[in-house]
Amino acid sequence: MSGKPLAGQRAVVTGASSGIGKAIALAFAEAGAAVVVNHHSDVAAGKAVTAEILEKEGRAVSVGGDVSKPRDVQRLFDAADSHFGGVDIVVANAGAQADAPLLEMSLEDWRKVIDLDLTGAFLCAQEGARRFLRQGLEPNRSKALGKVIFVSSVHQRIPWAGHVNYAAAKGGVRMLMETMAQELAGRAIRVNAIAPGAIKTPINTEAWATPAAARKLLKLIPYGRIGEVEDIAQSAVWLASDAADYVVGTTLFVDGGMSLYPAFRNGG
Repeated sequence: MSGKPLAGQRAVVTGASSGIGKAIALAFAEAGAAVVVNHHSDVAAGKAVTAEILEKEGRAVSVGGDVSKPRDVQRLFDAADSHFGGVDIVVANAGAQADAPLLEMSLEDWRKVIDLDLTGAFLCAQEGARRFLRQGLEPNRSKALGKVIFVSSVHQRIPWAGHVNYAAAKGGVRMLMETMAQELAGRAIRVNAIAPGAIKTPINTEAWATPAAARKLLKLIPYGRIGEVEDIAQSAVWLASDAADYVVGTTLFVDGGMSLYPAFRNGG
């Protein structure tokens, strides 16, 4: 893509203070969108992302909030209204892990991940759709009434022992996305998801930071490299743009082939 494929559009990006969310917020701003940069506990990091966008003459505002709480979600979208006049794109990215073997996992850790990764995604997507319908179609901004992008995971497809809460949440995100897309496509709202594979982010540094860890991880990636946050961000820009206007109810796997079960390359 060239130019500013998201020029004039307004986006809410959750979990945008670090990692994939930060990369998406920066890429959206570079592509011409005004961005609500959501953070949860790290206020300074959220403000730093916003400052980076503003320094490059983009438009952004930092808004704190826990997306598993309806009032906080409402505040995010109210900020989009007050600062930018509305919202055209919602990226439901905020998430967490609380890992443990199935037999040792606490109900608290189960609920923590389900509440944030699945319920939070639902609340943001629902509120986004309500705002799109209230605003009406603005063809000078986008062919679609609005766009929702869920940041899921290859683990919506691949079981992951020791991470049952996370895998269950991402499996739920898949069906949330597909059902929402089925329901809203006729109203010109495009709903899709991106499923990242192994991506270099602060949350998983131990999996790739040393040569031994990287070699082990690369056995799972047929393409032969570990993903960067920019791989996801550029995919999100395309998926939010009019170039992807006929893409509805699809999960875009950005994983270097991880979801192809590479252990079976030589016959299993």
